[in-house]
Amino acid sequence: MAMNITEQSLSVQQAIETRHSIRKYKQEPIPQQDLNKIFELVRLSPSAWNLQPWRFHVVTDNDLKEKLEEAAYGQKQVTSAPAVVVVTSDMEDVLANIADTVHPGLPPERKEEEVANLSGFFNGMTVEDRAQWGLTQTNIAFGFLMLAVQGYGYSSNPMLGFDQGKVRELLNLPGHVKFAGILPIGKADSEGYPHHRFDLEKIATFH
Repeated sequence: MAMNITEQSLSVQQAIETRHSIRKYKQEPIPQQDLNKIFELVRLSPSAWNLQPWRFHVVTDNDLKEKLEEAAYGQKQVTSAPAVVVVTSDMEDVLANIADTVHPGLPPERKEEEVANLSGFFNGMTVEDRAQWGLTQTNIAFGFLMLAVQGYGYSSNPMLGFDQGKVRELLNLPGHVKFAGILPIGKADSEGYPHHRFDLEKIATFH
């Protein structure tokens, strides 16, 4: 009998300590309810001004995964995984719907002021500059996604090696959209490499 996703959830510490990059997955589809629970957590990721520029394209169609694998220079984890998430950032969509990001608890005049301030700030930037700004926020959500996947008993493998132009064409994405990466996810059918990380003294300075 299959375990409910909440019955196999890991603590944050367990999820971080057990996570490895996995490149071979069991050929078992991920239930839609599990995907929904993962992304219900991911959508709680923080972002400056609550702009939430991340967009997730979850690919489970085998034909499309084969094309994504080709765009990823033949990396087999793309077709091995039952689901592949293409993580993107779309600041132009954010700007077009900026009022949706403002907290509903604010009084109307404060909402209008917030919308005006945000619109003025980002419209003063080039499309490329604000796209790069949005990407820094989306990378936060990418980290949350990997942790949520691991915490719910699945494995993943973050990827940056792919032809962005081909992936953009496959998913019919506008030119301004930025890519944070691709994340194959599923039940591990192989072991990742043991962790090899810098000592704390190398990466952290306490002032």
